[in-house]
Amino acid sequence: MTEKTDVFWITQRRSVPTAFKLFTGSAWMVLSRPFIDFCIWGWDNLPRTVLMYYANFISSPEGYFHTVVCNAKEFRNTTVNSDLHFITWDNPPKQHPHYLTLEDMPRMIDSNAPFARKFHQDEPVLDKIDSELLFRGPDMIVPGGWCIGSRENGSDPCSVAGNLTHLYPTSGAKRLEKLVSSLLSEESFRPQQCR
Repeated sequence: MTEKTDVFWITQRRSVPTAFKLFTGSAWMVLSRPFIDFCIWGWDNLPRTVLMYYANFISSPEGYFHTVVCNAKEFRNTTVNSDLHFITWDNPPKQHPHYLTLEDMPRMIDSNAPFARKFHQDEPVLDKIDSELLFRGPDMIVPGGWCIGSRENGSDPCSVAGNLTHLYPTSGAKRLEKLVSSLLSEESFRPQQCR
């Protein structure tokens, strides 16, 4: 404590809990409203018990929600094992992600993942993602399906708005649909839950 470090290390070991099984995974996740209600209201004591156990972990977001959802009978069969990210890892695996470059672009697209990491600041692949995948011009927002203005000479297509209720899926939306369909397929969905 006198060194004012971010982490206070102790030598004492805690025993592994016997009331629930520990699970880990990505810190990025999508949580349903009913599951969050369960974590907040905790009609059984599981969310609070697990919270107390994870209170002194370095990266509790990589285990808390996973442990709760996989130990709660009503939510156990609702998990999808994916964080929707494209990441390439170092060796040994899963220690540190590689920085992505232009060379990784084809694999990023083929993965159908809507998110990717890790990038150096001002990496040229980010400009390519903006222009070729998001159709975003320099200093412009990503155009939505309601943007019907001209793109000629670098014009902003969102300067003219069409029908805001009509959205047209782009190739990116179709890739995401393909990924979600594969994650929910018979071969992927049930066998990868809470493992």
